[in-house]
Formats: sequence, C-alpha cells, structure tokens
Amino acid sequence: TRNDGTQHLEALPTRPPTPARPPTPKNMLPVQTGVKAQEEEQSSGMTIFFSLLVIGICIILVHLLIKFKLNFLPESVAVVSIGILMGGFIKIIEFKELANWKEEEMFRPNMFFLLLLPPIIFESGYSLHKGNFFQNIGSICLFAVIGTAISAFVVGGGIYFLGQADVIYKMSMTDSFAFGSLISAVDPVATIAIFNALNVDPVLNMLVFGESILNDAVSIVLTNTAEGFFSQSNNATVSGWQTFVQALGYFLKMFFGSAALGTLTGLISAFCLKHFDLRKTPSLEFAVMIIFAYLPYGLAEGIKLSGIMSILFSGIVMSHYTHHNLSPVTQILMQQTLRSVAFMCETCVFAFLGLSIFSFPHNFEFSFVIWCIFLVLLGRAVNIFPLSFLLNFFRETKISPKMMFIMWFSGLRGAIPYALSLHLGLEPLEKRQLIGTTTIIIVLFTILILGGGTMPLIRLMDIEESQTRRKSKKDVTLSKTEKMGNALESEHISELTEEEYETHIYQRQDLKGFMWLDAKYLNPFFTRRLTQEDLLHGRIQMKTLTNKWYEEVRQGPSGSEDDNDEAELL
Repeated sequence: TRNDGTQHLEALPTRPPTPARPPTPKNMLPVQTGVKAQEEEQSSGMTIFFSLLVIGICIILVHLLIKFKLNFLPESVAVVSIGILMGGFIKIIEFKELANWKEEEMFRPNMFFLLLLPPIIFESGYSLHKGNFFQNIGSICLFAVIGTAISAFVVGGGIYFLGQADVIYKMSMTDSFAFGSLISAVDPVATIAIFNALNVDPVLNMLVFGESILNDAVSIVLTNTAEGFFSQSNNATVSGWQTFVQALGYFLKMFFGSAALGTLTGLISAFCLKHFDLRKTPSLEFAVMIIFAYLPYGLAEGIKLSGIMSILFSGIVMSHYTHHNLSPVTQILMQQTLRSVAFMCETCVFAFLGLSIFSFPHNFEFSFVIWCIFLVLLGRAVNIFPLSFLLNFFRETKISPKMMFIMWFSGLRGAIPYALSLHLGLEPLEKRQLIGTTTIIIVLFTILILGGGTMPLIRLMDIEESQTRRKSKKDVTLSKTEKMGNALESEHISELTEEEYETHIYQRQDLKGFMWLDAKYLNPFFTRRLTQEDLLHGRIQMKTLTNKWYEEVRQGPSGSEDDNDEAELL
C-alpha cells in the first residue's frame, strides 16, 4: 500500500498544470436587431410621445391654476388628479379594445433614477441660498440625518413588531426598515410656500428648506443601505449589535463618500471655469456646466456610492463657486434651464403616480395601510417635535409650537417614495405589490388630504397674521412654479469687482468658522473677481441682447410703434 501511495504521489507532479480560468465576462445587455429593433424603437417612440403629451397637458393645467389665482391648491394635487383622470380614460379605451397603451403608461424605475431624479436634486441644491444654509448646517443636518433616521426606525420598527404580533402582514426586519426609509422622504413644498408668505424668519425658513433637500438624499441612502447591506450580510453568524454597527458604517461611508465626491467635482468645475475663460462663448460655457452637473452622478453610481447625495452637494458647491465664474447670459440661462427641466421631471413623476392607480398591479390590505399611515404620522411627529424642542435651547430664533405643528402637518410624501417602492427587489411578488400599493395610497393621502387641508388649517390657526396679510395684499400661494419662476435670484447675479469684494469682507466682522474661512480663502481661490472691464462687458452683452429682442418685437406683426404705449407701460 505504501508503494502504491508513493507511486501516486510521484505521479502528481507529472500532471499538466490546470490553465487559469479566464475571468467571467460581464453579462451584456441584449442588443435587438432587425424586426425586434424596429418594434422596440416604435414602442420607445410611443412612450416618449405619451410622456410629452402628459407633461404638455399638465403645463397647461399649471398655467390655468396661476392665471385664475387658485393659490390654495398645490400643483402636485392638480397634476396627480390629471394623472388619475387620464389613467381612467386609458382604462376605458383598453376595455373597449380601441387601443392598448399598457406599456406606455407603465412607469420605469430605472428611467426615474437615471433621467428624472438627478435634475430635480441638482436644481434643489443649485437654487439654495448658501449664506443661511452654511450658517445653519448643524441644525439642518440634525433634522435631515437624525430626524429622517428616527422616522425610518419608527415606521420600520412598528411594521416589523406589528407583523410579528400577527396584526398586519408579516415582513422581515430588512424589508420593514427599507419601507420605513423610503416612506420618510418628505416634500414640504407647502410648508416652504406658507413660511415665505407668513414672513417667517429667513433662518427658520432655511432650516425647513435645507432639511427638505437633504432629507430626500438621506432617505435614498438609508433605503440603499437596507437593500444593499442587509441583503449581503450573513445574519446567522453576526449578532444584532454587530449588524447595526456595520450598517451604520456602511451608511456613513455612502453619505460622506458621496458628499465628498460631489464637493470635489464642484470645486474642480469652479477651478476649471476660473482659469479657462469661456465667457465670450456662452454655448461652450453652458455645455461645460451641463457636463459637470451630471458627471458626479455617473461616477458615484459607477463606484457604488450614492449618485443622489453626490449630485446634491455638487449642485450646492457649483452654485456657491462655479456660478460666479460664468457670464451673465449663462448665469440666467443656467437658472431657467434647471428650473424648467426640474419642473418637467417632477410633473412627469406626479402624473405617472396618478396613472399608476390603474396601471399598477395592486395588493391592498386595509389593516396594513391604516397602520402604515398612523406610523408615518407618528414618525414625523417624533422627528419634528423633540428635535425642534432640542434646537430651541441653542437658537436665538425659536421654533414656535405653531410652526412645529405646521411642519408636522404639511410633511407631504412625493415622487421619491413612489419610485423607490418600485425599485425595491422584494420577493415574493405579493410583498412587492403590497409595498407598492401602500406607498401609492400614503403618497395620495398626504398630497390630497394633508396638502389640500394645509391652507384651511393656516386660516384657522393664524387669524392675526391673516389680517396683516390682507392689509399688505400678500397672498399665500402653494404654486411652486409661480413662486420660483417670477424673478431671478439676485444673489446669483454677481456684480462685485475685486476691490468691492475686499471692502465688503472687511466690513463683515461677524463672520465666524467656515463662513470666515470661505470668505477669506476659498472664495477668492475658486471664483474670478470681476474687473471694471469685465463688468462693463457683461452689462453691454445683456443690454445688446435686450435691445435686439426689443427691436424684433417692435418690428413684428404684433409690435407697436407707438411710443406713448411704451411710456404708459413703463
């Protein structure tokens, strides 16, 4: 036996070495050719046509709301209502077998995350008033990060324990926390509009606005943490405390890594446009801005970070530094283009939300929906009231109980929870449909009931300030388009020369911390200070464009040559 074994051992080296296996190629997306390619092109064309038709109808609707001064109605309510009506009309057409638009009316989550969501998030960061934002970054992060996490844990924990008690549909801890995270994304457009109209302190207004911007990104990162980390971890070999610590580390890596990537991209764009003067060719300048706007999203997603968090911080940094290196024409063009694209994207998502009532395969459980609505309201309350009470100890401008209640009541859920619910890869299909249906009902409940009831609530709670508003003829408007589209942001049109900027900084002796560091070193390094010649050239450029447009209007078929009309209008 030993000899046989020796022979066996000696024979081993003579065996030819096993060649190294080539790396497994990535699964390539199937490329359609021939007839299938033509069918896919036709289907995509119909989808594009249908989406543009829906957006066009909604634009007309929003215009009518503004024209007839229906200020009490949020645009999201009107657009969702139009979507519901169009969904019912399409269902009737399909029932009568006149046409089949089932594929066109279905909402694709990948389209939302790749095309629709980035412009919305970038525009919210780009239109931010940076001064109050950076001064209150601590309070804003407390509301956005800690508050959103509290809400997610309240909703997710409540669903998990109610399921274990057989009160509602039973779900795992991972799925419960993922649902709690996605449903915590709040869209407080109504709150911000009311705060503006009620002459609320600008610092408090920025606190709510900044929290709403970061809240969306934090909610998405929390959902990705639940979906990505917990699904990969081996819960059998790791204790609950270790799992929590590892999940926290995963979240912090996603949050701060993505924020750092977006900040770095924004600083690089500012540095490039400071030293490569493209102001005499606004088309190239605008093209570079569009490239840098989308660049961090693609890079972050490619290296498995959060593209949304990255593009948000990129928008904030580009607005603070890069924007002031642009020509006046590109500054105005950038603002208006971003607002228009973000409006179209938001409108598209809200319209498809209304359509989904008829196009989405539903799984409705009454007890699950009722408990989820209760937990969502409870999570928002546990978020707002204790954190506001805590912040009042450290703030000169206090958050009154009335303001806390308005912040709680008008915490509308919008487009992001709906899209996230469709993006979750839950199994079995029954659970995925239940989460999707419940999310749609919660979003519609907050938009239609809470959004529609915000204005009557203000009138009941705020009699004295309503009388003040009537005297000053200042109306409360819940139209985001009317509020943001009437005028340009004056702080975004920089006309300070280098000498004026230095004088302005020396006059500001109250700057502390990051604001002082930014004004003293970062702003001069990343932004170009205008000379008198640059300032004169920018004014001539704007005046030339204005005169050219005015001459074309005067010479057109509807133009008027009567100077008296012009004097009367002025």
